[in-house]
Amino acid sequence: MIRRNFALRGVAVLGAASLALAACSNDSDEPATGSSSGAATAAGGDGVLKIGTLLPQTGSLAFLGPPEFAGVKLAVKDINAAGGVLGKDVVESDTDSGDTSTDIASQSVNKLLAEKADVIIGAASSSVSLTVIDKITGAGVVQISPANTSDQFTTYNDKGLYYRTAPPDVLQGRVLGDLVVADGNATVGLLVMQDAYGTGLAKSARAAIESGGGQVVAEEVYDPKAAEFSSEVGKIKAANPQAIVMIGFDETKKIVPKLVEEGLTSKAKKWYFVDGNLSNYGSEFPKGTFQGAKGTLPGAAATDDFKKQLLTVDPALKDYSYSAESYDATVLTALAAVAAKSDAPADFNKQLAAVSKGGEKCKTFKDCKALLDAGKDIDYDGVSGPIEWNDAGDPSEASIGIYQYGADNKYTNLTYQSGKISG
Repeated sequence: MIRRNFALRGVAVLGAASLALAACSNDSDEPATGSSSGAATAAGGDGVLKIGTLLPQTGSLAFLGPPEFAGVKLAVKDINAAGGVLGKDVVESDTDSGDTSTDIASQSVNKLLAEKADVIIGAASSSVSLTVIDKITGAGVVQISPANTSDQFTTYNDKGLYYRTAPPDVLQGRVLGDLVVADGNATVGLLVMQDAYGTGLAKSARAAIESGGGQVVAEEVYDPKAAEFSSEVGKIKAANPQAIVMIGFDETKKIVPKLVEEGLTSKAKKWYFVDGNLSNYGSEFPKGTFQGAKGTLPGAAATDDFKKQLLTVDPALKDYSYSAESYDATVLTALAAVAAKSDAPADFNKQLAAVSKGGEKCKTFKDCKALLDAGKDIDYDGVSGPIEWNDAGDPSEASIGIYQYGADNKYTNLTYQSGKISG
């Protein structure tokens, strides 16, 4: 199955609480039924829905692993408590996605395919997903990422088997760029990791900054595996921007000390982070290192109740990034299998978009399953938001959170902006 290519016409902020992302799509609510071109090998069902996870236990995004695993595990727990799928418990198998510096993801996918996983939840990194998406979809298995945000996936030839519960970066880039300009920064320096995620998000942020009247005076694209970043930081310093936007992953821990050493502190310059490096750094850095810095993170607010539930599956959880998106990816898969009366990916894939929109609204697997059992059409609104997958496998609606660091080097939420993709 080949999805249509979507030509993005632009993103506009519709006030303090909303923004719109326009995309070209057909008007049908029916899921795509495929094309003979590039058809995937069909994976058959065996009556047991098998959830495989491909999430970071190691590598540059390892801090995102615990909340994502917890989201999947909580969903599986809730699904099985409500009777499972097709009268049987859902089975979960966890693997490590690592990062692009290793071949861990490919090995993990081989393991999951050998175990006959029906869906693979992951990866967190867009670049990691790009290394394995052909292997997954080529096997006829559905892939749903809770955290991929690269714009490349909107038009990727994924045989109709790839979805994500996080919004594309054109949305986060717009919010980030508008935030930088709204904070009064006329000149901006960008430090950008070289991969699909980094350069794609930088492109969207730059467009928003410039359309808002700001000027990007320096953009340094770096190798995230580099031993040190003196040259890049030096060029940012020479450009003397009012704000510094850092788009990267764990290597940010090496960049920040270099910024401080060069006098480009969070007090001297306004710092901005993104989902790949918005982390609670705490005592890893001297008190006040990040104070006043801001950042953006796709995803709705995790409610206190949802956080408490997550702690029942992982009592050590300290971060909740993408936990809701992971939970919803798992629940939507189970609901699609219930609607299709089959755990075969080729069957439930036809129901994935359908259970996310257009029917009677419901918010839990238990309630949604009851409606499906009664012959009703459903519209699952999840803990991460309405979702409503479009033909590209992107969520039609999403939220971007804006956060700020305190003296303890930990971030708290300032506000959320809701986004809508329409065509």
